[in-house]
Parts: sequence; C-alpha cells; structure tokens
Amino acid sequence: MRPELATPTPSRSLRGDARVVPTAPDSEAAAAALVELGQALVEDGYEFVTVTPATHARALHRRGELATDLRDVFGWNRPFDPDLLPTPILTALRAAGCCRVDGTRLRSAVRFSSFESRLFVHSAYPTLERDAVFFGPDSYRFASAVLRHAPHSERIVDVGCGAGVGGIVLSSRGRQLVLADINERALFYSRVNARLAGIEPEIVHSDVLAGVGGDIDLVIANPPYLIDGPGRLYRDGGGEFGEALAVRIVQDALARLSPGGSLLLYTGSAIVDGCDAFLRAVSPIIARAHASADYEELDPDVFGEELDDPKYIDVERIAAVLLRVTLE
Repeated sequence: MRPELATPTPSRSLRGDARVVPTAPDSEAAAAALVELGQALVEDGYEFVTVTPATHARALHRRGELATDLRDVFGWNRPFDPDLLPTPILTALRAAGCCRVDGTRLRSAVRFSSFESRLFVHSAYPTLERDAVFFGPDSYRFASAVLRHAPHSERIVDVGCGAGVGGIVLSSRGRQLVLADINERALFYSRVNARLAGIEPEIVHSDVLAGVGGDIDLVIANPPYLIDGPGRLYRDGGGEFGEALAVRIVQDALARLSPGGSLLLYTGSAIVDGCDAFLRAVSPIIARAHASADYEELDPDVFGEELDDPKYIDVERIAAVLLRVTLE
C-alpha cells in the first residue's frame, strides 16, 4: 500500500520541518536516514535505471521540469513540491541532510538506482563535484560482467568501489568482502548501500590496494577511464588517454593476489589508429607475472561525445572492455 502523502506545507517550511534535525553530511545519523529512505522507496516499488549524463540532459530537456512521481525526484532529480512525497520519505530525506531548496521547491541531493532488485544511493545530477559518486551504464555493465565471471573466493576486494555495486552483488561469493576507495563520499554511499543489501563488508579508505591488508583472492575494479579537466575522481583515469589508474590497478593487484587468485577489471580504453591503448600498456605486466588472461571488448563505442574534446584528437573511439587475469 502506498504510504500516506505528506500534508502540503507553507513556503517557509521548505527549509526543513521543525521536527526534523538536519544531520551532518556523511555522519552515522545521515547514513541511517538514507537507509530508511532507501527502504521506504523499496516498499513503494521504486525502480530506476540511470543513464549517461548526456542522455539525462536530453531527457530533462524533452519534458517538463517539475517532478510528478518518485522516479522524477530520485532518478531524474527534478525539483518537486513538498506535498508530492509520502511523509516517511520526505522526513528521511530531510533527516539525511539531502533535501535542498530550489527556488520555491525542493530537490533531492541524492539519486537512487536499481540493479538486480537492489537500490543504490549515489550523487545527484549533474555530478560536477570532484568527489561525486556516479552510477550509470558502466555500473550496469561492470556488475553484470562480474556476476558472469567471478569465481567463489575467500576474500574479495572491490577497488575504487564507488557506490559499491560490484562488491555488493558478489557478496554471496566470498566469505569476506572489502569495499575500498580513496573517495570518502564513495565510502559513505557504499556503506549505506551495503546496509540496504543487508550485508556488512569491511569499508576501507585506500589508494588502490595500499590501505588493504591481508590476503586477497579476488580483485574487482571499475576504474575511471576518461580525460577529465576538472579531475573528478569518478571520471579522470590519468595518463595520456585516461588509462593510467587502470594500469596501476592491474600492476598492484597482480603483486598482491594469492596464488590462483583472480582480477576482474572493467574499464574503457581509447582506440588510437586501431590500437587498444590499455591492452598495449598491461600486456607486458601480465606477461611478467606469468598469469593467464582473457580480454573482451564489451561495447565498441561509449561516451562518443568525449571525442569532441581536443585532448582526444588522436582517438577514434572509446571501447568498454573487460580484463580477466588469473595467477598460476
């Protein structure tokens, strides 16, 4: 049954219900409120598939600005009148400190995306902040790929976990799960998402594997792979074509994996004159480790709009790829 709608409130109440004490961003109270919000959305039957920023912009331009349902509020991030939301959802949003005033209306400071019957909280659109946490088509391809290929493992580490989707969907395949990221906002959202999924992974602040101790049997990763001027953590892969972080993850993972351990890495690779820049960089690293590897191009053409940037003048396309490496 749909929860009761919130009572329409005067304009002065847009700045917050006096009964709700706003919490500090990323605090334990904020996390608990976001878990409560996510659970309320699940009970209401909420689902949303998140698209690329370019598609999102087109969708917003195509139809009216004002939200008319939960998907508009928490998926498309449209502004909304406070009386649109059921009382428990509006209360939780405010308690989490994620209810923003937008003129005479409100706007959610987070989005929720669905995958495999689970919800994942992540940053609002547009994701302009340096510590923004993105969820989109790459997240779906990555999660689907690890579900197809990941072996059962004693200890799984999701490097650069972002919203935590890869590790969370694999949680039943390992006795221990570590969600690791250098971005504190990502760790906050992944903690919330783990609770929504009913699991308790180890949450570690780490630059690749530097902060992760102990044995590692499976590393999964979906690192950024674009050239990003503002240096946003979820987009900027570093290096000549955005490949540097992915290359480092391969190198560090092969140095840390237990015998027989595996790496599953999803990323994007710049194709220059028919040559895959990422594969060219990691091939000698894999050879030196005496590891077996499989490499698959999952999508030949992603983020084509990025090629308008002069930094990509020599790049003919960006391909979504999956690297699977196993130590002998």
